[in-house]
Amino acid sequence: MDHKKLAYFFARITLGVNFSIHGVVRIPKLKRFAEGIMKGFEGTMLPEFMVIPFAYAIPILELILGLMLLLGIYTNRALAASAILMIVLIGGSAFKEDWGAVSTQMLYALFIFFLIFFQENNSWSLISNRKNN
Repeated sequence: MDHKKLAYFFARITLGVNFSIHGVVRIPKLKRFAEGIMKGFEGTMLPEFMVIPFAYAIPILELILGLMLLLGIYTNRALAASAILMIVLIGGSAFKEDWGAVSTQMLYALFIFFLIFFQENNSWSLISNRKNN
């Protein structure tokens, strides 16, 4: 196996494990998680009606995207969706002026960028559909 393909595989799996475990541990306490998110946005410019649905969706999205990355299911689409998720999370953290969270999320965004950029090294995927990705 080519060393670039091996590196890409482990990078994809690492992000997949990270995202999926975020989802797995948050879903059983979804209401408490969402309430904590909503509380964190009190006093910000973002209205509650925008925060609530996203707060409930985050763990579900993390689990789905994580599993897609772990299994190599439509990796390009999963990475694009992950990038969009990071953009929204960075926007939310910026509204809260939580610059520490923004810094961490920027690292995730950079990691995702490199996975997208070097996707020609993607291998060991369950469903790649490279022509349509």
